[in-house]
Amino acid sequence: MKAPDEAEAESRVERLLQEWIEGRARVERLEEENSQMGEPRIWDFTVQLRDETLIGEYRRSGDISTISRAIEQLKEGLRQSSGDDRPLLIVPFMGEKGARRCQEEKISWIDLSGNAHLHTKSFLIHVEGKPNQFKQKGRPANPFAPKSSRISRFLLARPNQRFRQKEIANQAGVGRGWTSKVIRRLEEKKLVNRDEDGRVKVPDPSLLLDAWHEKYDFSKHRIMKGTVASKESVGLMKRLARAFESAGVEYAATGLAAAWLLTRFARFRIATFYLSRQLEEGLKRKIGLREDPKGANVWLVVPNDEGVFYENSTREDVRHVHPVQVYLDLKGHPERSEEAASSIKKEYLNWRKSDG
Repeated sequence: MKAPDEAEAESRVERLLQEWIEGRARVERLEEENSQMGEPRIWDFTVQLRDETLIGEYRRSGDISTISRAIEQLKEGLRQSSGDDRPLLIVPFMGEKGARRCQEEKISWIDLSGNAHLHTKSFLIHVEGKPNQFKQKGRPANPFAPKSSRISRFLLARPNQRFRQKEIANQAGVGRGWTSKVIRRLEEKKLVNRDEDGRVKVPDPSLLLDAWHEKYDFSKHRIMKGTVASKESVGLMKRLARAFESAGVEYAATGLAAAWLLTRFARFRIATFYLSRQLEEGLKRKIGLREDPKGANVWLVVPNDEGVFYENSTREDVRHVHPVQVYLDLKGHPERSEEAASSIKKEYLNWRKSDG
């Protein structure tokens, strides 16, 4: 279903609020020029809940980059408003990343699918679990598709630098036409911009990473899960790395194993490796691999794009993917993967916004 326009959003929000607080709510959509002076409006709605007023900003997309821009708009609106107005963000459907960003920024939100987290002096409304009523048909242009994501990986590996588009294409191994299309899409989402010389830069690397993470799906790679007899996982990881090296198989550790190499974050049970190709039966026998997802302690992954191998490093004689890729891949892992991802982000991906 197509995302509603502002008029329908106004009606839906009012209906939801009246249901939640027994009719004591009124939503008013502002015109493009809302002041007596004819100045452009700062926000989209005013929401009256009993004696409290909220200023509402509506966005027709709930992706993290859109959410972040809307939050900045709400903050600007608050600076220019009077009294105790409170911010409210409205989207068709709020995803996990967006909800977390709103929580960090102390922004209340409602989605038109019926979910909400709204906190005022008089009300605390929290609704979750309602399905997305506005899923898009088809596949929208995705700057984080497997090959396209090489560009974001290249930029995030060098977050404080600026590059000509031609240089990005050459270094990321992507054609110039393709690079132009992906950069344009990232610019539309305000995830990259250009300096006065036309060089591409990332103003907020953390936002670019969050936007990629939101779209990333580890299960889209070809994953073989199996078991190799071993008393402890670190020794197993190193033994497998030596076997792949000897067999001439390009590899790189990722997931919990790579997180351990990078941060020593907790012991792990599953050793995950990207491989450039599927293993021959002889090599499987040599390492003692038994294919069986039940109780697997080894995940061997043939990636959907070779870009995962770019920017890799070696620690303790084991090659591993870049911390950005480790962080993304942990999204698809069990055990203490969420904590491991937080550790990676804190130690390696703790960027600041650029001033220029």
